[in-house]
Amino acid sequence: MKITRPIMLGLVSTILISVKALPQSAAPTNTPCAVTRTNGLGLTHDVGQGRAGNHGNEKRTIATTLWPDGTIVFKPGGAGCLEDDGAMWMKWPWWHEGKNKRLTIQGHRLDGEAPPLRARIPDGYSGEFQSSALIFPTPGCWQVTGTVEDQTLTFVVHAVKVGEGPRRCRHTP
Repeated sequence: MKITRPIMLGLVSTILISVKALPQSAAPTNTPCAVTRTNGLGLTHDVGQGRAGNHGNEKRTIATTLWPDGTIVFKPGGAGCLEDDGAMWMKWPWWHEGKNKRLTIQGHRLDGEAPPLRARIPDGYSGEFQSSALIFPTPGCWQVTGTVEDQTLTFVVHAVKVGEGPRRCRHTP
């Protein structure tokens, strides 16, 4: 049977549409993840008794703490937890200049398709420290941006799940 050009184009179009409809990739691609290395630019002053982060923006007005090699490992018995949908949840500290300011966090996967990063930012922090949770929907290379008013800080981390990962999250209502 001879396949004509219109039939071939129709088949290719159908295949391309089908590929786009596939679910998001949970497996990293072969693209290397250029993680952000700490720059030592925490806030210009200590906040309370703790240090004010090991990675910050050039103005030193917003900072966080990054994992030493830029890789967040979710493993059995390790830090973090897994959401019911399989997303990987990790506590994440932030410091910023000024009191009573609202932190927002956004992020997206760089090495594959995935839903956007989620964040939990609890109320009750009115000072320069803000606790949060970063929730990575899939393993992979993630760009994260924290913003407080006109202060921003962007970094790249590699989220890795080992085996079944850590325990299930138990959030209180």
